[in-house]
Amino acid sequence: MAVYTEVSDEEMSAFIGEYDIGDLVSAKGIAEGVENSNYLIRTTVDSYILTLYEKRVREEDLPFFLGLMDHLADRDIPCPQPIHGRDGKALRRLAGRPAAVTSFLEGLWTKKIRPVHCAELGGALAQLHAAGADFPIRRMNGLGPADWRPLYQQAAARAHEVDETLAPLIEDELAAVERAWPEDLPAGVIHADLFPDNVFFIGERLSGLIDFYFACNDYFAYDLAVCLNAWCFERDRSFNITKARQLLSAYRAERALSQAELEALPTLCRGASLRFLLTRLYDWLNCPAGALVKPKDPMEYAAYLAFHRQVEGPGAYGLD
Repeated sequence: MAVYTEVSDEEMSAFIGEYDIGDLVSAKGIAEGVENSNYLIRTTVDSYILTLYEKRVREEDLPFFLGLMDHLADRDIPCPQPIHGRDGKALRRLAGRPAAVTSFLEGLWTKKIRPVHCAELGGALAQLHAAGADFPIRRMNGLGPADWRPLYQQAAARAHEVDETLAPLIEDELAAVERAWPEDLPAGVIHADLFPDNVFFIGERLSGLIDFYFACNDYFAYDLAVCLNAWCFERDRSFNITKARQLLSAYRAERALSQAELEALPTLCRGASLRFLLTRLYDWLNCPAGALVKPKDPMEYAAYLAFHRQVEGPGAYGLD
């Protein structure tokens, strides 16, 4: 989450007045994340999250994202539920941007990931995949393998400003992943961005999944690969196989992984590393002046990619 678009007090009060959620008490910008502008809204009734969708989020995709959250919340997945205005609409406009209000989830994201957190995540991810099975709207992954090379081309000329090794690493990896990417794996609705700051806990219990604005239809095992990257590396960038084993075991307790998924996991992890390396590289080089957000280090994912490049099979992730 972040704040790129400022909203005046007058605009904010008028906007909140379009809902039956009480009168506005306060609105505070949330300076985390990299995609949209977010505010914590407090009214005389409750607390809510207001999101203004910035340029990377296509307005035509918003019915998918908001509809998916409604669908999952109705199936007891702990996620934000869009608040509909008096006119029945969840999607509106504010300060020249598409905007929506969602329910506020209790809990905190953990800054010290332990194996128990990974187990909670694995079970919740499998439940999310099952709950999305009958969601009727489809959306292609806007940052899938076909999009990685065009994204890199937007940053290639300046990649050396981050590190001299990045351009040759990315070019080599793009060719390798494009050759090896699997076909016809089990697929459906995935979150595609389930980083620790998108998962809330109360104690050791998972209490919420947020930020569904990269959700799409893609391989379930790719969603797992994103989580292995985001949750199972330590601060020194070493891989923690115990965390990976807990994550994958809890997932498999809810949904079995096919042999094809297991065999593809190293390639999917390489692809997930490459995807976030590329978006971090682009954001590092193109962060808007004055944004209340610090771009994330692309070299973190270069280190993760180096680990996955030497993996020979799923056993490296704690699987039998």
